Amino acid sequence: MRMPCTLLVLTFTFLSASAYAAGPSAILLAGTCATCHGVDGRNTGSIPTIATMDATNLRDALLAFKKDERKGTIMNRIAKGYTDKEIEAVSRYLGSRK
Repeated sequence: MRMPCTLLVLTFTFLSASAYAAGPSAILLAGTCATCHGVDGRNTGSIPTIATMDATNLRDALLAFKKDERKGTIMNRIAKGYTDKEIEAVSRYLGSRK
């Protein structure tokens, strides 16, 4: 049975609003990190693995990138796109994935 388009759009809108109201989703935020750092921060290439970092060190590193206190090739620009609350959430999530 196919769901009518209107019902599908309304369902998606409701679920998105519910997720947004609950706060930032650390899993979705970490998905952005996976593009370069690998799934759950476990990269096997030349980009650093972040899976072994604890939440505090990861948060401090991201905040330093955001404030241009730490040099990076692209991380400074990426970190500026996140609020401090989002950085805290993704740091806690990735720090727990050891």
